[in-house]
Amino acid sequence: MAVTSHDVARLAGVSQPTVSRALRDDPRVSEATKHRVREAVNQLGYVPIEAGRALSSGRTRRIGLLVTDLDNQFYSHIIAPTHRELERLGYQLLLHTESADSETIADRLIANGLDGVILATTTAESVAPLRLHDRGVPFVYFNRTAAAVDADSTVVSPVNGLTAAVTRAVDLGHRRIGAILGPSNTSTAQGREVALRTALAEHGLALEPDYVRRGPFDTESGALSTASLLALPHPPTVIFCGNDVVAYGALNAARGAGVPVPDGISIIGFDDLPPASWPILELTTIAYDLVGMASAAAGLITRRIEQPDAPISHIQFETSFVERGTLAAPAAR
Repeated sequence: MAVTSHDVARLAGVSQPTVSRALRDDPRVSEATKHRVREAVNQLGYVPIEAGRALSSGRTRRIGLLVTDLDNQFYSHIIAPTHRELERLGYQLLLHTESADSETIADRLIANGLDGVILATTTAESVAPLRLHDRGVPFVYFNRTAAAVDADSTVVSPVNGLTAAVTRAVDLGHRRIGAILGPSNTSTAQGREVALRTALAEHGLALEPDYVRRGPFDTESGALSTASLLALPHPPTVIFCGNDVVAYGALNAARGAGVPVPDGISIIGFDDLPPASWPILELTTIAYDLVGMASAAAGLITRRIEQPDAPISHIQFETSFVERGTLAAPAAR
């Protein structure tokens, strides 16, 4: 005969509702009681039935994380910390990828019976925030935001990191500044471009149109854009990349063109993903607490679910400049 929560309650000496609350880590239950319940669960081999929980609470305790492309290394580094924090808070993470048909993604998210959604793919044209808002499904912006709907968010402030990076590049003697910017319909690309242009202007410099490329935040964009920049009669001496993944492509293109980094071209990324510090890359980049940002998003979405009337919270993570081996003074020409 299957062990039930009533069996756990009898062994732990508490009521059945207390067992349910203890297993949800409800703060109204004392730590001593939670310990007794967990001991009873382990002794009896009790396995909570999630469907029963959902029926009794009206919640599935499932959170969706919407990403664009599982091949993009940026997303692979946020899945684990988001999962860990949601699990700690008593929720499950369900991963969703956004197809080219953005009109259906919101419907698919809603159809999955999610308690809430973390949006990591938002663009200016995204319909998901509007659809989720209209259907009353809680959501949080991660990294990117949209002006159409105000909601909880965890974002990066690029100003400090890019200001320091530009100052260092200028001090080294760089004057021909290249940039591979992300998609202009994303808040991240817009914010980083403004911060970069502002920092250059403080030194009397500007991004010349011939030295600017735009494209997706992926390695192919970095490679193609860098090859194009290096083919110019007077190529830039340093390239600021929209993110580290773009910078990986830039490094590959420079290597393929026989241009040494940093002696022939300097490359600067953004995000400070774990591989950026590997000895084989030693990528100079802009850093922030990516793990902390993912954990904060998990905290925001669970708070929004449990406290739907709480004030909207915008958490901003500051950036810093990390100098490694891909930045040096420009070669004399």
